[in-house]
Amino acid sequence: MGERFENFCDGFHRHFSRDANDRVVKGIGERLGELPDPSPAEAAARVKEASDLLAAADTITAGSFDESLDLDLARLSLKAEIHRDTYTFNGRTTAAQMPRAGDDIGDGIFLLLINDPRPDGDRLADITARIEAIPEHLEAMFARLDTPVARWVAMDIDKIGGLPELFDTIGEWANATAWPDAGRLASAQARAREAMTTYVRRLEGLASTTELFVGPDTAQRIVELRGIDRPLDALHRMAADFLRDTGAIIEELRGRLAKKYGLAADASVAEVHQHLNRRFRIDLPDGHLDDILERYEVERARILAYIRERDLFPIPEDQDIRILRTPAFMAPSIPAGAMMPPPAFRPGIRQSLVYLTLSEELIDEHTEISIPSMMIHEGIPGHHLQLSTASMHPSVIRRHVHANEHAEGWTTMLEDYMLDLGYMGELSDEARFSTKRDLSRIGARVAIDLFFMTGDRSYLEVGVDCDLSPADPFVAAGNLLQKVTGFVPGRVEAELNWYSQERGYPLSYLTGNRMVWELKAEVAKKQAGRLEGLDLDRAFHRLYLESGNMPLRFLRRVFAEANLI
Repeated sequence: MGERFENFCDGFHRHFSRDANDRVVKGIGERLGELPDPSPAEAAARVKEASDLLAAADTITAGSFDESLDLDLARLSLKAEIHRDTYTFNGRTTAAQMPRAGDDIGDGIFLLLINDPRPDGDRLADITARIEAIPEHLEAMFARLDTPVARWVAMDIDKIGGLPELFDTIGEWANATAWPDAGRLASAQARAREAMTTYVRRLEGLASTTELFVGPDTAQRIVELRGIDRPLDALHRMAADFLRDTGAIIEELRGRLAKKYGLAADASVAEVHQHLNRRFRIDLPDGHLDDILERYEVERARILAYIRERDLFPIPEDQDIRILRTPAFMAPSIPAGAMMPPPAFRPGIRQSLVYLTLSEELIDEHTEISIPSMMIHEGIPGHHLQLSTASMHPSVIRRHVHANEHAEGWTTMLEDYMLDLGYMGELSDEARFSTKRDLSRIGARVAIDLFFMTGDRSYLEVGVDCDLSPADPFVAAGNLLQKVTGFVPGRVEAELNWYSQERGYPLSYLTGNRMVWELKAEVAKKQAGRLEGLDLDRAFHRLYLESGNMPLRFLRRVFAEANLI
């Protein structure tokens, strides 16, 4: 590694460690008592630093294949950040229209509470310092806003509303450990609660807009800077084709399952799904929703045993998963489940957090036939395995890279792959029916993501018979999502919340899914006569996992370098 490249990597690391919550997420033990700086001045400084790094990257001559790849990944990450912080819609930046105080305050504090190996006193001191900074943070957040998007205002208010429960937990922890500064914490919390009440009142009185579209040119650039080199119209056709093909599979399974369970021959997809949800409902003898978490733990162990018996994936020894109920402040944007990856720069055991959103309304999201799919997706062999392995990669740049279609393509591919191997045994039809109906969301996500970015309602037209006429974009998009998936209203609303804020991320699920299967088919074709069956799968899995994070078009270069394609 040349000195100039090494210095660049150091600068890249410092840049992507500027944000206080990023430092917590990535396990970088510096200045953990700070909150993120929401000011326009910090955004401008970040853009300037990214621009300087981008210019520096162009002066470096790579000394190896990996250095060349890392430089290209760094350029893409820097360009994406600059674009995110500078593009405008409604004549203003995204930051000016998106209040995120609930996320900025809650995310880092919760991780310091639940996923930080340091002593109680050190963590409580940093949490207390963060809580003391809340009034100033809220002032800065409010000051940056200019006619924010109404849906995002409502989301931030909901998330702020969940923070007192988090504060109560922290207070109980401080008292239980007899922390000597518990009084300081209590005073900070009192001032923070008062400031949050004022902030919410001011948000509610602020002029807002319902316009959230950025237009087709900006949308295409967002997609490109996520590493996806496909035009928007091609993504739309892909979604329509996927929903058509998946719908045909669901219809075939509907007929078989209606006959198997003695339902009417013309029972609808929704009726068959409702029957399966009732038949395979989790038994909660005491009525405690948290008991569902234990059922996930059982499934986690079962999947791991199945994988190890067949040696399907390389599994690092130093990894672990914690399965938790989604905290209240995060629930508005976690529809059913989510995974927080292991801190990429923290030494020792790679521990992920799997969040599950539990409520009476959402209980049908957690059944005996849906829990395996969720655990495959979020745990091993899904996100946890992929991201814990990636966090061990020696490249500093790859440990900072976010490549959503790489991660989501992997996990959605696995939902089919594990069923193809026969993991669900005699319940394979039931599981595939449930999985395919749930997986239909990734086709709807492409359509809705494209619509929410461009404002072009024709992107919602993907061959699904539903009402797309409502003027409110969230109602029109919700009608499509509900028709395709059968999700309950609460999940539909939570899905739409994050679709609207994470532009280009929702469409990465199906895009990645198609690209992973295409890559795997190319490997099979190239290796015909040399690698077959599970041996081929193992070689594919190992290189995919151990190459680190990167968009799939970059990963193709890795597979070509290894002579697998």
